[in-house]
Amino acid sequence: MSFVSLIVNFVPIILAIVLHELAHGYAAYKLGDNTAKIYGRLTLNPLSHVDIFGTVLLPALLYFSQAGFMFGWARPVPVNFANLRHFRLGVIIVAAAGIVTNLALAGIAAVLLKFVDILPPNAVQGITGLFLLNMVVFNIVLAIFNALPIPPLDGSKILFGWINKPWARNYIGAEREGLAAIVLLAFILPAVGNSFGVNLNVFGQLLIRSTKSVLSLFL
Repeated sequence: MSFVSLIVNFVPIILAIVLHELAHGYAAYKLGDNTAKIYGRLTLNPLSHVDIFGTVLLPALLYFSQAGFMFGWARPVPVNFANLRHFRLGVIIVAAAGIVTNLALAGIAAVLLKFVDILPPNAVQGITGLFLLNMVVFNIVLAIFNALPIPPLDGSKILFGWINKPWARNYIGAEREGLAAIVLLAFILPAVGNSFGVNLNVFGQLLIRSTKSVLSLFL
């Protein structure tokens, strides 16, 4: 893979993932929890946020396997929700901060994409256009993916994280089970279906269709 291809295809997803996590930490900091700051996570340095599998290997696997969609994650920013002012609203704001940031990045990239034509009509225009298009698409995919109500994704905290009930705490805490469900839906079922000639990639199709619907609002 060329250096240009690496920049165009992987820098957008890394930016989307890192800024998503940074948004969680910054929102928590503004609402009274400085845990992320103590651990040095309120920084734009990607090395402080990169998860080898979720930020590097998984996007690469999805790209080279031509899965039709791309997502990933960074190391979760540590947040002590008990420190937040206005606990219930604070939990929702912190959990939603990453999704809102991704949608904002998609919007900014979409606006910049409209001005690509002012660049010289050569490789620079093409590379810049593809980079910005990937910024739009990857950020939308990441926003939709994280909005799913499956722990440890943000959607589960938005829906249930503010509820001080045992069942809600148990559901939010079922992170390993949630990750296992994601792996099952995103990888194992499609692989099993392919071996039998059956399309079981429901998870991927959901992401693709949802992305296309939201993408139509941006482009």
